[in-house]
Amino acid sequence: MSSNSEISHRGRVLSVTPEVTTVEIVSESACGACHAKGFCSLGESKVKRIEIPTSGWSDFRPGDEVEVVLKATMGHKAVLLAYTLPLIILVAVLLAALTAGAGELQAGLAGLAAVAVYYFCLWLLRGRLRNEYIFNIKK
Repeated sequence: MSSNSEISHRGRVLSVTPEVTTVEIVSESACGACHAKGFCSLGESKVKRIEIPTSGWSDFRPGDEVEVVLKATMGHKAVLLAYTLPLIILVAVLLAALTAGAGELQAGLAGLAAVAVYYFCLWLLRGRLRNEYIFNIKK
C-alpha cells in the first residue's frame, strides 16, 4: 500500500486504447511468493485484469509496470457489499424463518435464496457500481 488512504497493487499494462487501459495484476496469497510454494500447494495466485478509463494525456504502453490505486474507502465499501451485507441477510432470513416455524432445511434454503437474490441485484447494478469504483494508474 502506498498510504493509509489508498489500496494499491503492482501491475503490468496489457493494452491501451483511446477508451480503456487494461492492466493485469497478480493477487498472491500470503505464502504465494514463497520459494517452497511448488511443494506445499497452500499458496495460490490469481491473475486479474482491470479495465481503467484511459485519459487523453496518458503515456502508458503495453508492458509498462504500473501501480493500480483505489481509495481505501472504496475498498471498505466493496467488502461491505460483497461479504458483510450477504452475511447479515443470510442470518436474518435464517432466524426469521426459524422463528416463523419453518424447518431447518426450509430456513437454510430461504437464507440461501435471499443471498442469491441479493447477488443477482448486485449483478443488475454492475454498471452503476463500475462507475463508482474508479481506479487510477501511477507509474
